[in-house]
Amino acid sequence: MPDYSQVLELDLSTVTPSIAGPKRPQDRIPLAVSQRAVRGLLAGQTHEDAIRGGLDDASADSFPASDPIAISQRIALDEPPHKYVDDGKAFEWPSDPAEVILDGNISSIDHGDVVIAAITSCTNTSNPSVMIGAALLAKNAVERGLRSKPWVKTTLAPGSRVVTDYYNRSGLTPYLEQLGFDLVGYGCTTCIGNSGPLIPAVSTAVADHDLTVASVLSGNRNFEGRIHSEVKMNFLASPPLVIAYALAGTMHADLLKDPLGHDADGSPVFLRDIWPTTAEIKAVVDDNLEAEMFTAGYSDVYAGDENWRGMHIPEGDRFAWDDDSTYIQRPPYFDGMTAEPSPVRDIAAARVLALLGDSVTTDHISPAGAIRQDSPAGQYLIEQGVEPADFNSYGSRRGNHNVMIRGTFANVRLRNQLVPGVEGGFTRHWPDGGQQSIFDAATAYALEGVPLMIIAGSDYGSGSSRDWAAKGTSLLGVKAVLASSFERIHRSNLIGMGVLPLQFPAGDTAESLGLTGEEICSVTGLEGKDRLPSEVTVTIESNGSTREITATLRIDTPAEEAYYLHGGILTYVLRHLLQR
Repeated sequence: MPDYSQVLELDLSTVTPSIAGPKRPQDRIPLAVSQRAVRGLLAGQTHEDAIRGGLDDASADSFPASDPIAISQRIALDEPPHKYVDDGKAFEWPSDPAEVILDGNISSIDHGDVVIAAITSCTNTSNPSVMIGAALLAKNAVERGLRSKPWVKTTLAPGSRVVTDYYNRSGLTPYLEQLGFDLVGYGCTTCIGNSGPLIPAVSTAVADHDLTVASVLSGNRNFEGRIHSEVKMNFLASPPLVIAYALAGTMHADLLKDPLGHDADGSPVFLRDIWPTTAEIKAVVDDNLEAEMFTAGYSDVYAGDENWRGMHIPEGDRFAWDDDSTYIQRPPYFDGMTAEPSPVRDIAAARVLALLGDSVTTDHISPAGAIRQDSPAGQYLIEQGVEPADFNSYGSRRGNHNVMIRGTFANVRLRNQLVPGVEGGFTRHWPDGGQQSIFDAATAYALEGVPLMIIAGSDYGSGSSRDWAAKGTSLLGVKAVLASSFERIHRSNLIGMGVLPLQFPAGDTAESLGLTGEEICSVTGLEGKDRLPSEVTVTIESNGSTREITATLRIDTPAEEAYYLHGGILTYVLRHLLQR
């Protein structure tokens, strides 16, 4: 045996089928307790309470979620709440069933039902075993007479054409299609917020009854507001389990014990009855997958289709900016840049733009999915003559800073404690205290010459390494983020855009210090230094009183210090290029 510095042992008997959610990928839920967990979440429990007793001790290393899932704001008990007893404990969760007509039949959907089931391009579609396993599960389900529930929007978006090649060769495509898993494209779709609208009748029912519904997808991220603005619970699962939940139509199903449906004879059909064996999967893989499929499929991957090849390509060494484009605009990053960087200044009399909790992700800060018509970004596009049907997504318009700055902190599930009880990109403008969109408030502060701060809890900036989460923060006029802890990449990105990452002293939080977001904050200790200090003083003024805390300056490397001294990495690089 090789001489390794560390050896880890894994008891394979402890590996169990699992899903993750409802709003963070690290929040694992063993399938055996998923029914109990979902019902606990709907009853208002935190993730930790809902799964208590169902996870191994190692899961305690995951940072705890800050609050329960955002369930319905209006719990109309048109019928008594459901009750569920587990281990002697009774749970109650809201019930407000909505009748909808789907495919000519009356159906009922309620809290916890699945409205999106998507096999998506990332994470699993490069694994033929799970993709073939999902297709064989579909085949077995169809042959037993099962179908996806009519309220579930089902999609298949592999990351490679090779997947559809071996589906076609093996004859499995028709079975997926009979369950509604039609090919919708290749690449990022549901997992990045591009699922498209829900089934119209379902969308109406969710809105009218304020239902807390779910999506199940085979991607790797499920942060709040990312998958679909109308879906509050999002679970990650393997491709076969995505199909299983489409058949069940609800997260209330115990897939290990409850039938998925009934066959033509009226006999119950369980997941165990249609789950393919390892030998069955291997046989299909061996018969239908060849290395040549990959080389052939990728041989002209960069050629593009006729639309791509037919695009006009301007000539010249410099990009020809189109002032009328709503997709690409000349960014302001170098406006006012001087040949030498200006001295670093302290931050004086900053206002708090947002007071946030724990586990604020880059999806909260800079969403990548659909643009709402009533959002600042949507209103901007309408003013530019863009019809709502042509809004596309934040991700597609990231070349236009006018859209992206308006989308910063515009996640529909953002909870800014400056506006308690309100979800979305809203804040209060001080000193008048009026509620505004975060973009409008930041614009007003900029006109008044007031710098801004963000105050947050632990694990700030987790999730996707999305550069616009830092770019948008900077363009809003935020000069510093004061948090209990930072995700590493986002912390570095903030520095790269000239935003100071400051960390609370050990044991202190915004809550323990009694911060409300109405304070005026100043940061001193930066000016007149040859090197940036490791600590700075944050002076907090509120209601005529003043107090100070010593915050850690989380600029951790010499390169990060150089970037900040230059106002950010972009101006740092340009200055060095001009000096050559």
